[in-house]
Amino acid sequence: ISFLQIFSVLSFAVITDPKFSAPINNVTAAVGREATLTCVVHDLGAYKVAWLRVDTQTILTIQNHVITKNKRIGITYTEKKTWQLRIKDIRETDRGWYMCQINTDPMKSQMGYLDVVVPPDILDYPTSTDMVVREGSNVTLRCAAVGSPAPAIVWRREAGDNISLQDGEQVSSVEGSTFTIPKVNRLHMGAYLCIASNGVPPSVSKRVMLIVHFPPMIWVPNQLVGAVEGQRMTLECHSEAYPKSINYWTREKGDIVPQGGKYEPVLIDNAYKVVMKLSIKVVSQADFGAYKCIAKNSLGETDGTIKLYKTI
Repeated sequence: ISFLQIFSVLSFAVITDPKFSAPINNVTAAVGREATLTCVVHDLGAYKVAWLRVDTQTILTIQNHVITKNKRIGITYTEKKTWQLRIKDIRETDRGWYMCQINTDPMKSQMGYLDVVVPPDILDYPTSTDMVVREGSNVTLRCAAVGSPAPAIVWRREAGDNISLQDGEQVSSVEGSTFTIPKVNRLHMGAYLCIASNGVPPSVSKRVMLIVHFPPMIWVPNQLVGAVEGQRMTLECHSEAYPKSINYWTREKGDIVPQGGKYEPVLIDNAYKVVMKLSIKVVSQADFGAYKCIAKNSLGETDGTIKLYKTI
């Protein structure tokens, strides 16, 4: 037997005990992205490396051949040392343990875990839709979201205003999938944002409009107003109502004050608040007396009275 033959036999004997050079690092990937699990083998020799899906015992690859019919699976290797299992267009079903196996006797293997994270998504049901409620009732806003990890949910007001809690505390946000407002009032009216996030971009939000209905209210800054003949005078009332009210002025006998001529009724509208102004261009003797500012909606009607008197 030649020296070369002896050397060949000895060399084969030395390299036929393959070992893993490093453990398989666990991998976290987002849905739709690509994940790579890496298996490093030392002294592979004539043995072969395979990748398997542990939970289904499915053989995915052997050496540089893809065995599975899953077209998202690929294999790359360098110098018969580093074997990389590549999974494209990751799906939630890809989450689990993967085994790198060497066909020695007994078989050698090691495993790595693929965790699949999913950005949050807000479910249309049972998430609240826009709500119309009567003032004084109890309201619960709901927001349901899915994702992996499970999303955290925060409520904020769209306009950036603080949220009034039951104990009177003012906060910028409220955490939790449900948000209850006991004895809702008009100050709670507006758009609320349910924001779901779990560290996997992008965060998502849904807008829920809370509409609070209440009958009209009126208050009068000055119930007694003095004027002299010939001057310009403006009477003013403030009303709040939702649905929005019909607003108008009457004289003490119930006649509606007409628009035009010597009278200029003006409405300054801001959400559910209205400032009613009645300007009298030139006050005459006939203008002295009582004026009523009236606000009316589907839930009720109210009025306020201003007495215009003559000053000397």
